[in-house]
Amino acid sequence: MTIFNITDLHGSLRHLPEVRREAADADVIVVSGDITNFAGREEARRIIDELSAVNPEILAVSGNCDRAPVEGYLRERGIALHAAVLVHSGVAFAGLGGSLPGPGPTPNTYSEEELAGFLDSIDAPPGAPLVLVSHQPPFDTPADRIAAGRHVGSRSVRSYIERVHPVLCLSGHIHESVGQGDLAGCRVVNPGPFGQGRYALIELDARGGVGVEMHVK
Repeated sequence: MTIFNITDLHGSLRHLPEVRREAADADVIVVSGDITNFAGREEARRIIDELSAVNPEILAVSGNCDRAPVEGYLRERGIALHAAVLVHSGVAFAGLGGSLPGPGPTPNTYSEEELAGFLDSIDAPPGAPLVLVSHQPPFDTPADRIAAGRHVGSRSVRSYIERVHPVLCLSGHIHESVGQGDLAGCRVVNPGPFGQGRYALIELDARGGVGVEMHVK
């Protein structure tokens, strides 16, 4: 399976024409949150419609900068992963939208306890490789370091990965923490903001092996 992974669009698809071939050739586009820039349903619809015109296979979570109607719209489209599981071509995708509270107010935030509750409600099917799509990256990984050097990821997400062992975690949120690394056998990826032309192409093989290429346009 080939995954075209983007995050932190913040309402902008200006780089989509430059990556149209990669997005179209992928088995699925996965959006790891912040689809809009503090907007709601109509901006989410515009973004998802434009992506669907390139590749109709899309899965997504909302981010901390997405207002509540965004999550509702994703569910209406049947592509929402937040606190849910969708199986695509034999691979189980589970998701966690929103983020922990940050230094400034955003419309879609949760406490660690709430994040843990959402994760605990996920009923992943046995036997299928599991991909976790979490806008908030796990704590103390290459995906969650702010410019000052401090790790600000979620301990609940980290605990879930250590307990459940997904093969891949696709995150975002921390714009400056572009990178990938391994945590308890899980490859953690933050491709960086698509608004800056950043994205990842990921290959999953039948044995759960993961290959990641990070790109910027």
